[in-house]
Amino acid sequence: MTPLWTRRALLQRTGSVALLLTAPQLAFGANIVAVRVWPAPDYTRVTLESDTELVAKHFLIADPDRMVIDIENLELSPALREIVGKVRADDPYIAGVRVGQNQPRVVRLVIDLKQGAQPQVTTLPPVAAYQHRLVFDLYPTVAPDPLLALIREKEQAEKEAKTAIDDALGEFLGKVAKAPPPDPSASAPANGGAPTPSPDAPVTRKAEVDPGTKKKIDRLIIVALDPGHGGEDPGAIGPSGLKEKDVVLQIAHKLRDRINAIPNMRAMLTRDTDFFVPLQQRVEKARRVQADLFISIHADAFITPQARGASVFALSERGATSTAARWLAKKENAADLVGGVNVKHGDAHVMRALLDMSTTAQINDSLRAGSEVLGQIGRVGRLHKRKVEQASFAVLKAPDIPSILVETAFISNPEEEAKLRSAAYQDDLVAALMSGIKRYFSKNPPLARNRQL
Repeated sequence: MTPLWTRRALLQRTGSVALLLTAPQLAFGANIVAVRVWPAPDYTRVTLESDTELVAKHFLIADPDRMVIDIENLELSPALREIVGKVRADDPYIAGVRVGQNQPRVVRLVIDLKQGAQPQVTTLPPVAAYQHRLVFDLYPTVAPDPLLALIREKEQAEKEAKTAIDDALGEFLGKVAKAPPPDPSASAPANGGAPTPSPDAPVTRKAEVDPGTKKKIDRLIIVALDPGHGGEDPGAIGPSGLKEKDVVLQIAHKLRDRINAIPNMRAMLTRDTDFFVPLQQRVEKARRVQADLFISIHADAFITPQARGASVFALSERGATSTAARWLAKKENAADLVGGVNVKHGDAHVMRALLDMSTTAQINDSLRAGSEVLGQIGRVGRLHKRKVEQASFAVLKAPDIPSILVETAFISNPEEEAKLRSAAYQDDLVAALMSGIKRYFSKNPPLARNRQL
């Protein structure tokens, strides 16, 4: 019989051998699953997804501007090399990316910047379909003023419209000048009355506009459109693969064009391309432009494919008005986990305090807007509920902006997914939304802003 001390020694040796056998499998460190680059005017996001958590250090170098990232416990792989080809020429912040094995088990990324940037780095744990993510967000050093951008966009559109009118008028007057002079006898009075004016004679009109009316006309009405999800967060996915983030962006673009075609009305999109915007930043964007109405656009899914019909939601301070509303709110409020929020602790504290300031007046105004929109949507398609529902959606918590969330259809329903893919249905839906918006503002004229436009 083997002595006890000998058996212990053998067990220790066996354990050491087992450890040595598994060590080569760990030597390669993390494996890169995917690399993604999300360019946008607000910021550019670079995401490295791996099977284990990555540890990285970064620093900035000037002349020329570039960001250096050293990722530990990582070997250069074909998947990681793909990041070089992911950078688009129109990326507002990244000029190019270089990658190499800087040291054993240390990969270095060098991001060449087009302009100075403020990087924010975060790691995200596995959630939904994602594994571990290392995220680099490149923000501009000076953020643009979105309200000023809207005003300049409106002025440019008016300038282009005036040029088009002047060109058309000049062409018309040119044709008139070349036409033969009218026959004087043709305009002679038949029974001694006053002469009939020539159709080409100038008409003088007395234009008098009440100062109060002119002030209302000059007041720019701003509608904030919020296409849900985006970037890392695809939202709900239909049976045939249609992504919520894509279809709601298409609808938002069409609605923006309809709004911008109306004098003294302008639309601001919380995202105009495929990138992720955290929930509280969507609210903050609307408040920065002092929006008169906030509309969050979605095409969500439910736990069963039978759910169908469009819905409109307003905020609730006392709980959801239905089980489905509560379920949807919980699902939408979890978007930050999937999309990946990168917010400083101080900013998060301030935004939480802001989002708790929603007022009864805001909710009442939201219900009015929601009723007008729901009534018009019901003319072009089936409704899931015939009244505005309420739930605690985080994106509806702007304390001073009427805010509604529109579920255009259930993308989880095969028939409704096909409708959402249809340009004709999108056009009908946009026309209904536009009609509801105009009806709301005709009954609820916006008040003066704190900041003069």
